Amino acid sequence: MLSQKRKPVSSSKLIDDFLAMLSAERGASQNTLESYERDLNRFYEFLEEKGSSKTDLSVLQEASSKDVKDYLSHLKINGLASSSRARQLSTLRQFYRFLLSERLINEDPASQIDTPKQKRPLPKLMSAKDVETLLKTAKKECEAKSGYSKFQAIRLNCLLELLYATGMRVTELVSLPYAVLNGDERLFTIKGKGGRERLVPLNSSAKKALIDYLNGLEEETPSISKRQPKWLFPSNSKEGHLTRQRFGQELKELAIKAGLRAEKISPHVLRHAFASHLLERGADLRAVQQLLGHADISTTEIYTHVLEERLKKLVEAHHPLAKREKTFKTQN
Repeated sequence: MLSQKRKPVSSSKLIDDFLAMLSAERGASQNTLESYERDLNRFYEFLEEKGSSKTDLSVLQEASSKDVKDYLSHLKINGLASSSRARQLSTLRQFYRFLLSERLINEDPASQIDTPKQKRPLPKLMSAKDVETLLKTAKKECEAKSGYSKFQAIRLNCLLELLYATGMRVTELVSLPYAVLNGDERLFTIKGKGGRERLVPLNSSAKKALIDYLNGLEEETPSISKRQPKWLFPSNSKEGHLTRQRFGQELKELAIKAGLRAEKISPHVLRHAFASHLLERGADLRAVQQLLGHADISTTEIYTHVLEERLKKLVEAHHPLAKREKTFKTQN
């Protein structure tokens, strides 16, 4: 319970202060901030409907561990997946740790709540052959189009090459600053989640696609040569750069032209393909972790099924007992 000496603060101000902290201290993106805000407002609405506020204190300040448990049960009853419930709990934990650090509450109601058990799904994958088909189709579109449509095709080809060459998150890709071109042309410095920076190398195909795109950009926007734009992929969106939704839409349209199942393909699936194909060809898991920008190796371990399959084939091909078993089965 909140001490009587604690001054009640409105729930909306608590949420605003929490979001301001995430933005200032952790460099949270706008998408992340909006997600946290939705989660907290959802919990607030639940508490209001439940009628948990028995005093004049802020509803969120007064929430108890039972309120949090009841909320998670409510989400489960309403069909919310365990992964989504786990994310909601993570939001509440961070929020109440913040309130505790600011001495706005005496006890954290979310600290002792168990995370909903969940199975980590395997990432959706594309085969190397399908990726090659997609890239070839993108190049053909560049040759077949003319005018502004040609520029759009060149831009999409560049986006695909960069994505598959680096494994960037789609938000990182579309919001690349134009200044990323400064310095070593073989490397990009990417600013990822939490403001963490990492270096990603560009292969020759990606560099060529980038050069073609920059030439096309200068032709479409002559002012580019006079003053440097803010974004590498500028657009008329409210963000000022190409949106991830638009990129995803163009990617699905290209997939259809390539004869692939559009519903199975997205920018995130290409990121998964980047990681899985590296591991299939012997890349170290730690190296892939760094390239993907994962803060924790456990996040990268969703790709270990690829390693397991490769090791299984290695044993079957080279282990003497495996060879003997294969011979025995053939003879019988």
